[in-house]
Amino acid sequence: MAFAIPTITYSGKIKEVTLGQGASSVTVGGESCYPFYTFEGAMPHAPRIAFEVWDFAPEDWPDWAVAPYRDVISDPAAWAKKSVSSYGAEMIALLLKSADPNGMNRDVEEVVATVKAVSDAVSVPLIVWGCANDEKDALLLRRVAEVCEGKNVALGPVTEKNYKQIGAMAIGYNHTVIASTPIDVNLAKQLNILLGNLGMAENRILIDPTTGGLGYGLEYSYSVMERDRMAALTQEDVKLQAPIVCNLANEVWKTKEAKTKKEDNPKLGDETKRAVLMESVAAMALAVAGADILIMRHPEAVSHAREMFRALA
Repeated sequence: MAFAIPTITYSGKIKEVTLGQGASSVTVGGESCYPFYTFEGAMPHAPRIAFEVWDFAPEDWPDWAVAPYRDVISDPAAWAKKSVSSYGAEMIALLLKSADPNGMNRDVEEVVATVKAVSDAVSVPLIVWGCANDEKDALLLRRVAEVCEGKNVALGPVTEKNYKQIGAMAIGYNHTVIASTPIDVNLAKQLNILLGNLGMAENRILIDPTTGGLGYGLEYSYSVMERDRMAALTQEDVKLQAPIVCNLANEVWKTKEAKTKKEDNPKLGDETKRAVLMESVAAMALAVAGADILIMRHPEAVSHAREMFRALA
């Protein structure tokens, strides 16, 4: 008698969400099984990667992070175009760091002009990630929704404090929102309920569970994402059946292990290889936990992650 591997029958399914328009659009979600468990169900779309672009030239990046973009890093639109043309980016995540009131505190209209330039420079789907200040993002992302009308961009992070303002504009201009909560399953569910009550369609919501860096809290993110997927697929919790996006690049690259030169700590080995491996391993861990979209920085790390996804397909 042949041995039969025991399998699980899943009663739930992750909803599909499409970003962008036309031939360059990207669809994520649709899983009817745990990540990469294709012997038990369907995983129609592998995790997708969005290349990180900042709205100004970062001053605190190590040289090995700057190197792939050195010629364009002062021009966000050119940076985004190079990510697509040279490194095959299928999505761009534009981080509006300069809007932070505790940092450069750039004016809303100045930042929005940068978003418009990037949006016009590339045809691939765009994720617009605010400065994570609830009040500033409420103003900023509402204007982004206006200037990006017809582009179906993903706007985030949307929180319980600003979901009404941003959500209403996303609905009005047919965009997707990234519902962001601090590493908690119940809070993620509650925010999705609030967005649904506002009128946001379920196929226009992505979940941001908040991501920790490798060795700096990733295990907490991993655990919560597992529980999200368990509730969505085995407990039929429809409010958690949304694709997950992980903004991991900044969390990995701000660690001392990613920024320390070999000459300062020879035991850590080559700094470029070390940082790239940290980012690619973090990406793979989060993909296995359930991430559908990963925001990443270094092209080599992206290549490693894509290779791993193909091996598991």
